[in-house]
Amino acid sequence: MADFAGGGTAPVHPDLGLLFDLSPLPSLLLSPSWRITRASARFLEEWNSSPEACVGQELLAFVQNHLSPSPVHLKFLTTAIDDAIALRAERTSMLINTRRSVSWRARVIPYFKGDELLAIVTEWHKNLSTDDEVQPGLSTDEAFRILVQAVKDYAIFLLDTTGHIATWNTGAELLKGYRRDEIVGKHFSVFYGKEDLDIKKPEMELEICMRDGRVEDEGWRYRKDGSRFWANVVITAVYKNGVHVGFGKVTRDLTERKSAESRLIAAYEESEKLKSDFLANMSHEIRTPMHGMLSACALLLDTGLSSRQRDIVGIMDESGQVLLQVINDILDYSKLASGSFSIHSDIVGITSIVTSVLRSVQTTLPPSVHFEMFLAPDLPRSVQGDPLRYRQILHNIVGNAAKFTEKGSIRVRAGVQREDHDSYIIMTEVTDTGIGIREAAAASLFTPFTQFDATTTKQYKGTGLGLSIAKSLAELMGGSIGYRPNPERHGSIFWFTARFKKIKSLEQIQDWKSRLVRKGGTILAMPEADVVSLRQKLAEVAPIKSLLLVEDNVINQKVMLGLLRSLGFKNTALASNGSEAVNMVRSKPAAYDIVLMDINMPIMDGHQASKAMRDADIRVPIIAMTAYALKGDRERCLEHGMNDYIPKPVDKKYLIKVLAKWLLQMKDYRKIFDEQMNKLRSYESLTPGAKGHVADRLQKLSLTVQGEEGEGGGAATPSDRSVENKDQSDSHGAQSSDDTINVVKPTSQEENQHTSSVVSSPRFEPLLPPVQLEMLDSTQDIGLMVTGDIAPNA
Repeated sequence: MADFAGGGTAPVHPDLGLLFDLSPLPSLLLSPSWRITRASARFLEEWNSSPEACVGQELLAFVQNHLSPSPVHLKFLTTAIDDAIALRAERTSMLINTRRSVSWRARVIPYFKGDELLAIVTEWHKNLSTDDEVQPGLSTDEAFRILVQAVKDYAIFLLDTTGHIATWNTGAELLKGYRRDEIVGKHFSVFYGKEDLDIKKPEMELEICMRDGRVEDEGWRYRKDGSRFWANVVITAVYKNGVHVGFGKVTRDLTERKSAESRLIAAYEESEKLKSDFLANMSHEIRTPMHGMLSACALLLDTGLSSRQRDIVGIMDESGQVLLQVINDILDYSKLASGSFSIHSDIVGITSIVTSVLRSVQTTLPPSVHFEMFLAPDLPRSVQGDPLRYRQILHNIVGNAAKFTEKGSIRVRAGVQREDHDSYIIMTEVTDTGIGIREAAAASLFTPFTQFDATTTKQYKGTGLGLSIAKSLAELMGGSIGYRPNPERHGSIFWFTARFKKIKSLEQIQDWKSRLVRKGGTILAMPEADVVSLRQKLAEVAPIKSLLLVEDNVINQKVMLGLLRSLGFKNTALASNGSEAVNMVRSKPAAYDIVLMDINMPIMDGHQASKAMRDADIRVPIIAMTAYALKGDRERCLEHGMNDYIPKPVDKKYLIKVLAKWLLQMKDYRKIFDEQMNKLRSYESLTPGAKGHVADRLQKLSLTVQGEEGEGGGAATPSDRSVENKDQSDSHGAQSSDDTINVVKPTSQEENQHTSSVVSSPRFEPLLPPVQLEMLDSTQDIGLMVTGDIAPNA
């Protein structure tokens, strides 16, 4: 070998390409445009590639084809190359995860000549993922990663920024059934059911997580085998150096808890049903004897009693009314607690309600206490809301003031607290000079079953429910209730607010009244009529009216017959059960003006009896009289074809109002069929065929009526009925001769919507074929629907 520089040996220049090929590190040589120009032997070995498949390829496409990284991880590589070129310095990419349990980091070295980029060398460093490692694409503490991987009760894994699964721990594998190599790289929506996928729930959860930083959800998730479990899922956005790099997801299996909750809910619903049934049964069992007692007291008070006897009967009646109020309070509280209490919308006169309440309570005041009433000048005459509930709240507060005030005054103020375009907030305040309330007891005033004097020597009795009920009702009416001491002297101030809608025109009141009148088959609001006047008018027609009382309780039979006799009714038939009542009405379909129907009876109850009468096309008004007083009892009565409802114990004044409504205000059901028949006979525009059909049907109807009269076993014929009610015909107009057929013409579409019982006739065919009926209805406005409504007089 020759010497170099004067006698030395010349140096050997190694082949740089050979050195690159023999590099122990997997390396690539790139052109400035990022195309692969050379690959080391180690790289080809590690990546299982060949020079022909590698050289000339664009780097990112080659990496994508061989490693299949997620887009965010592929961006780690481009970021590292861009940074290295921009800074003319070496840079190392973040960890690039793949689907093959192998992750890589790329060390990027740019080569420049002056400002010209000559080439780029990338060295690839491999990280093997094992069961003890998690590679989320960001640097974490090794101990923490091992801890997460070891957790078996929770599925803990990471998603990339697009929702694809990047890591998988032991808990996730046990819970969801997927191995790591089966699930990494798939989108996390694979765990959701079709319903959630249809509404794009996975995408929405990631959007919420990006906006709020975190999202939590519970719902059904699905395992690899298709089984489902109830999951609690928490997704958290993950950031590194202010850059969003993915999402952390924690899933818990709450199937057992869900099952326990379902069992608890079922048990609660069952207990609520048992409680409701118990309350309904107890209400019935208590109200039934109370009905007999209070009605007997009312009858006794109408007789000639000495002053001492009248005092004793008055004590009995007052004690019974107190007991009835206790029962009503418990039922109201039960309905409020179960959320089944409803608020109605009617016309409300605040002034008249306040005056009425004060008048009713004034009779209980001692002479040393007087009322003061102040109504603000801006108080509206009429508003829209629930008058019954407003009265109930006010009566409770005023009644308490009267109970706890032995001398001084009780002042009631009412005025508008504030208003907007559509409503008023009306404040009502009751100030008394009574015993007042201790400061310690004020905080629990509106708590159920709480009394500020719970000692055995307490002077004032009660259930402790009144104020709690008033609070709930005020809140249902959009207001509130409160208490403060009387600042002027000893005593208390209770106030409450309620929201009422404004009545902006007279048309609103007229529309409300018309809708009220058209509520066929439902309980119409009873006007505050003078009961004395109604009783006098009722007494004029009572002797010529026939009633049927259906009642199984012997005591209640006696007191109801006594009450009806005291009102002037002399013709009252009695049935001891529903079956007996149905037979009596069927034998004389037009004999009774009203049926007073008990509900709970042996053999056949009131519901079944009413339905049987309606199925037989008997349209006599049926008034339910029942000791069942819970929500839904009234509706069930109407659904079975009854027309009205009187709760037990029967209040004599309310009984008078209901009887007056159906005997004085409503049209006699026996006249309606004649009117319809006359309208049919008046048709001159019918085709000859239609006229013949009408004539045939009228003939058949006539034969049917005669046949029924013959089979009735002594049933009153139409002519007999006219003789029996001759006096009634003279004073109220001639009776229809076709009493057994009841066809009602609906007055409007809205009236049909309120029909309580629409029953097709089992005995009579339509007078005309269906097509002809449609023609008549559309051209002459005549309907032939059999309904349970009794149309009011015009």
